[in-house]
Parts: sequence; structure tokens; C-alpha cells
Amino acid sequence: MTSLVDMKIGELARAAGTTPETVRFYEKAGLLPPPARTGSNYRAFTPAHLQRLIFIRHARGLGFDTDDIRSLLDLADHPDRPCDEADRIASGHLRAVERKIAQLGALRDELARMTSNCRGGNAADCRVLEVIANHGHCDSEHGA
Repeated sequence: MTSLVDMKIGELARAAGTTPETVRFYEKAGLLPPPARTGSNYRAFTPAHLQRLIFIRHARGLGFDTDDIRSLLDLADHPDRPCDEADRIASGHLRAVERKIAQLGALRDELARMTSNCRGGNAADCRVLEVIANHGHCDSEHGA
């Protein structure tokens, strides 16, 4: 079993369910602080690194971008600060997700309409190609 006191990068990655490349990426992005080095110059990750990496991965899974994660981590590192900023970040992200869902719904509807009107036959008479070639044939604004 891996010691949680002194983990190498591969052990940390496995414990967090990710890859060493991802750990390196988060280090380079400044989200994961550089660990101490052993006498053999291996990285020595701690339980705090693991918890931070789990936090980062969960935030990424929720769709937060790197800048938002950086801000959320800063708040988590200062537990005495008010959480207004975390709420602002999460609320902004929720609004963006809701906009995306609306866009995807419009896109789904337009694709369904486009394909249901397909007459088959030759490409010269293809309704799908006709609609794609001329946005004016679309019934809705779907992110074009």
C-alpha cells in the first residue's frame, strides 16, 4: 500500500484517479504547489497535495475553468474569508451552464427538424446539406 506521507508522482496520480501528466499540468498551472524533493530528487507529495488534487479534479469535473479553480483554491486556503466570492463564481458558472443547455436544446431541435425533412435521394437534393449551406433555412438561433 502507498504511504500517504511520502508519495511519488505516480502514487499521487493513482490515489487521485488521474495521470502523472495531469499532476504536472496542475503544477505548471500553479494550482498544485511544488512538493519537497527527496534525497534522490524524487517529488515527495503529501496528503495535502492529494486533497488539493482531488479538489481540483472535482472542480474540473463540475466544469470550472482554471482561473475559477485558482480563485476557489485561494478561498479554501483562507477559511476565515467570507464565501461571497465562491458563491459569485459558482453562480456565474451556473448561468453559463444554463445558457449552454438552452443552446444545446436549440441545436438538438434544429438537427431533429433538419434530419426529419431529409428527402433522401442525391446529394444535390439533400435537405441536410441545404440547411447547413444556408443558415436562413434554420428555424432557430443555435449558436451559429
